[in-house]
Amino acid sequence: MSGHGSSSEKGVNTSLTCQENYSCGGSEEAAFECDDCKTLQCVRCELELHRQEHLRNHDRVPVGPGHVPYCDNCKGGNGDSSKRHRSVVRCQNCKVNLCQDCQKRTHSGSSKKKHQLISYPPPPKPAEVNCTKTSVQNADAPESSERTRLLEKVSSFLLVDENEEMQVKDEASFMRSLGCNPNQLLKVVSIFGNTGEGKSHTLNHTFFMGREVFKTSPTQESCTVGVWAAFDPIHKIVVIDTEGLLGNSSKQGQRTRLLLKVLAVSDLIIYRTHADRLHDDLFKFLGDASDAYLKHFTKELKATTARCGLDVPLSTLGPAVVIFHETVHTKLLGSDKSSESVDRLLLDRFRKLSRFPEAFSSVQYWGTQTLSPPTDFRGLQNKLEQLLDNNATRSPRTTGVIFKALQALSERFNGEITGEVAAHNCFFPDEYFTCSSCCLSCGSGCKNSMNHLQEGSYHEAKQRCRYSAHYDNRIYTCKACYEGGKEVIVVPKTSASSDSPWMGLARYAWSGYVIECPNCGVIYRSRQYWYGNQDPVDTVVRTEIQHVWPGSDGFLKDNNNAAQRLLDGVNLVAQSVSELSVKPAKAVTSWLTDQIAPAYWKPNSLIVMCHKCHTVFQDNDNKHHCRACGEGFCDGCSSKAAPVPEKGWGLAPVRVCDVCFEQRASYAEILASELEEEEGGTLARKVGEAVTNTIGVVATAIDIPLGLVKDAARPAYWVPDQDILSCHNCQREFTAKLSKHHCRACGQGVCDECSPQRRTVPSRGWDHPVRVCTGCNQKPGEL
Repeated sequence: MSGHGSSSEKGVNTSLTCQENYSCGGSEEAAFECDDCKTLQCVRCELELHRQEHLRNHDRVPVGPGHVPYCDNCKGGNGDSSKRHRSVVRCQNCKVNLCQDCQKRTHSGSSKKKHQLISYPPPPKPAEVNCTKTSVQNADAPESSERTRLLEKVSSFLLVDENEEMQVKDEASFMRSLGCNPNQLLKVVSIFGNTGEGKSHTLNHTFFMGREVFKTSPTQESCTVGVWAAFDPIHKIVVIDTEGLLGNSSKQGQRTRLLLKVLAVSDLIIYRTHADRLHDDLFKFLGDASDAYLKHFTKELKATTARCGLDVPLSTLGPAVVIFHETVHTKLLGSDKSSESVDRLLLDRFRKLSRFPEAFSSVQYWGTQTLSPPTDFRGLQNKLEQLLDNNATRSPRTTGVIFKALQALSERFNGEITGEVAAHNCFFPDEYFTCSSCCLSCGSGCKNSMNHLQEGSYHEAKQRCRYSAHYDNRIYTCKACYEGGKEVIVVPKTSASSDSPWMGLARYAWSGYVIECPNCGVIYRSRQYWYGNQDPVDTVVRTEIQHVWPGSDGFLKDNNNAAQRLLDGVNLVAQSVSELSVKPAKAVTSWLTDQIAPAYWKPNSLIVMCHKCHTVFQDNDNKHHCRACGEGFCDGCSSKAAPVPEKGWGLAPVRVCDVCFEQRASYAEILASELEEEEGGTLARKVGEAVTNTIGVVATAIDIPLGLVKDAARPAYWVPDQDILSCHNCQREFTAKLSKHHCRACGQGVCDECSPQRRTVPSRGWDHPVRVCTGCNQKPGEL
């Protein structure tokens, strides 16, 4: 337990240094000599040692001018081991104090005969010694009582709960909970380790003289849930106690992520382990924490540094690490390998596991062997005080800066973690800190940090995307602008921005869709010539495959709003089907369906009976087309639904006949199948050209009820009417009196009060002001 500290060479009395190494590490000048401990002690070591119950009655003598210490090697004369002699000389080479007998025995040989010896004055008389003993026995009382008074008011408080929610809401509350001055500069010390390792007990004895500031419990249940904090007024530090690893708890992923947030705001961390041998989990935890700190937390801490105006960035170097290892039956690390340093042994363990603690300013080891309780925390105290006194890498800071750093990390990195991610092989996988969104087309995850959309930063994928016919995620850019150093996205649409709705539709029916660049004007018309029209990709545009993220507006690369533009531009009076007799209504519906039906559908005029049960259709019977084979069926023989992506219907289930339903491939086979784009003209995509090409015939033949063509004319990104039950903005349910409208930007169903604005939506092909909802109208820039 005792160790001999080094002595200076300024003189006899001033060269006496502490021999205990209990609190000072043997670096401070001796102030007392304890007859029972048989050591010289500085003020700090004497105070800490004799505060213990079984050491309070020791006799101590103050080290004053002319004091002569006991011999360091002496065991007493005549073999009496209970008696020690006073020193007569001090060897400046050996750094030991020697009595006359020990000097003759150890320094009479030729090797030490030339050592420099300094003589001590004669020892004090017994009467003088007894007088000084009485006056000094309680010399530590004032300082001890002052430390006790300071620690009496210290208590811990819950800083962050197990759900990663801050329980202290602002800087003022944080400062009041700590009980410190607002301008006081502090450092942060936190502790980590597996559950049941005695982390709270270690903090109580290391910083609070054994007081139960942090709750401890002998039961099996964990006594620390969440993150708790307390202020040490003696060392001027914020002490943080954390929940143990490998505990039986729900939301294990979130609780593990919380530990890294605490680590990031700490200046010094203690990893407590009570195992007889250092386990691999210790090195994996520290190595993974280092990687995650550098990858995910450095940027956020730099931003916090800029906001708080610190001179030394929080993220320059991570905290220092002290591995506190307590053993019972095994030797301490490095004790049987004197030729190798402990630091080298630690680095070798990290390398064997392919972990590299590069984020930490240092990783040090302190071990103690406890053959019988209580645990000796003196060496750990000394190690921590030395590291806390070093401000070269991590400077102390105010409580406001500490709170802002933890708050910034809590706001950025939060949210539930699924069970699959939590079972990851790494302690801190990227999924704990990155955006959880995945591309709907290729499945690639976003590589940006969590909650990045709040800062205006868009999704970024980890890999390139692949084309999906269902999402049609191909975009076009003007080739001329690209060659000029600009990237301008262009959208195929029915008419140019300079055309009126009627004129644009007339030109569309004659010349086909157009591609218009904001800088170059109209650069392409699909039917500009009678024959020989080239594909725009070969002439005027470049193509790029983009990712489709959940919640995005999607892609519109076709002229599929032509029919809706017709309905918006022509003021038709809606008529109910009941106003027509059954036969004319059925005739109009069948005729219109044949005009806009895909090529593989059997025309309604040729369907006289169900293709399966051969039931003859009557005038009021409904005919249904199977989206897979295109034949006509009754309702009973085509009541099932299944995806038909090979025909261009996407992955959403659509009506199919019973035979095709049984022959449908599995979802995995459908996704892997090669999609046929030419035969994939869905109803919503073909209706635009079909209706506009036959606009003259329709207008002169009969006033078609609006309800018959409204669903057919609906653009692909619009939410179907039957799925709209309430307003997307105000949540009011739609009734006969409350009409539903579609926002031309997002496609959601809204009421009239929530969509009073009119704006152009170039990205959707609406170059003239059209209806938009309040939410889209508030978006900055061009829609």
